[in-house]
Formats: sequence, C-alpha cells, structure tokens
Amino acid sequence: MRYLTTTDVKDRYHISQTTLWRWTNDDKISFPQPMTIGRRKLFKEEEIESWERSRAKAVA
Repeated sequence: MRYLTTTDVKDRYHISQTTLWRWTNDDKISFPQPMTIGRRKLFKEEEIESWERSRAKAVA
C-alpha cells in the first residue's frame, strides 16, 4: 500500500494547503481522510484513486 503526503496530494491536484483542508472538512466532497502519524498526515493512494473515479462518474 502506498501513502501520499499532503505535499503529494497538493501537487497532484495543484491546490493550496487551505483547499486541501477544505476538502478534508467538507462532507459533500467526501475526500478521503488522512491518518495522522505524529504531525504528518498521510493519505492512502488507493482511496485517493477511488475518490477520483467516483468524481469522474459523477461528471459523466
């Protein structure tokens, strides 16, 4: 299983830290929640990819 850091996620979507915070705190967006290890937040890559697929289906 691969994990993405907040920087990886921000770079993937070209978003700011504030936007990532909004996405993780908005139930309507259903963005995957990170796990916190110490001060680091890590996102499961498979959950991010699943979220992307669900968003693509919603647009189609």
